[in-house]
Amino acid sequence: MAVDYFTGETRKITSDISAHYVDNARKLPWRVPPGGNLPNPYHVWLSEVMLQQTTVAAVIAYFEKFTRRWPTIGDLAAAEAADVMAAWAGLGYYSRARNLHKCALHIVENLEGIFPQKESELLRLPGIGPYTAAAIAAIAFGERAVVVDANIERLVSRLFAIDIPLPAGKAEIRQAMDGLTPASAAGDFAQACMDMGATICTAKNPKCAVCPVRDSCAARAAGDVERYPVKPPKKAKPVRKGRFFWIEKDGELLLSIRPAKGMLASMRALPDDNWAAGADGDTHPPFAGNWAVHENIVQHSFTHFSLEVDLAVYQNEKIVTDIDDNIWWPLTEIDDAGLPTLFAKAVKWKLEKRND
Repeated sequence: MAVDYFTGETRKITSDISAHYVDNARKLPWRVPPGGNLPNPYHVWLSEVMLQQTTVAAVIAYFEKFTRRWPTIGDLAAAEAADVMAAWAGLGYYSRARNLHKCALHIVENLEGIFPQKESELLRLPGIGPYTAAAIAAIAFGERAVVVDANIERLVSRLFAIDIPLPAGKAEIRQAMDGLTPASAAGDFAQACMDMGATICTAKNPKCAVCPVRDSCAARAAGDVERYPVKPPKKAKPVRKGRFFWIEKDGELLLSIRPAKGMLASMRALPDDNWAAGADGDTHPPFAGNWAVHENIVQHSFTHFSLEVDLAVYQNEKIVTDIDDNIWWPLTEIDDAGLPTLFAKAVKWKLEKRND
């Protein structure tokens, strides 16, 4: 039997959450105060893309750096893709940065630099999925759209004790959020729920005593708040092996550009041995020579696998390489290279070993 989420009780929950937000909204650089003017759509879009699978604390500095360097979507569209990728370095999930630049180009070249307002139209843009489209429509344009991120998922599943394991339970959670979402000020309400999930209805040790909807929460009534949302058992991640190659001369480090498709595509990196999510690297160096191998200097976790990294350091004085995309980068400026976190870890390890 289907649950009716459009009731007087859900309206009370909506009212209580909205009232709490007025006095307790987080101050974030992409937001405007509740009840105020609508925010800049460019800022909403940029922040929502950055926030996918990334914490607010990590995103703030990147958001401020991007908006200083590229104040408008036109500025971002005019940027070199490599510069956007380098500025993104360290934030992870690099396909987001590639899609960010593609989307900026599309909006400037095809839509006169203006974001569409409707959720259905936003969904047609490169790199924008259902969550991001709903968030932009609601927050930036005041459209009624049902926004469900991880924080909202947790809050709503607890309010209604939705015990269908994820991901199957997402449909029921969205239906419940639909019942809560008001006809007006849907953007403020979505952000209110995000804040609730981030600061009160947290994954561990939720602060039920100060929750404005604690008396309406089915999970709290059952004394089992942390059970929700119900998640499937975690699968063990496979462990892959990869090898990076350190080639240095005259205070400069040899970098390469990764392939245009695949993991960390088109980013500057150390040369490596073609490791991948599905296979170990082949350990073959980019050219023959005397290599000193340091084993397992870095362990890095991706979404679906972990990688153990060896570092092979070139020992010969003469360097002969026919790699087409060689980049010699000053070691004193290596932080400006925009290396992905995985490769930056290896560089840090080597430089620290040198100083030991």
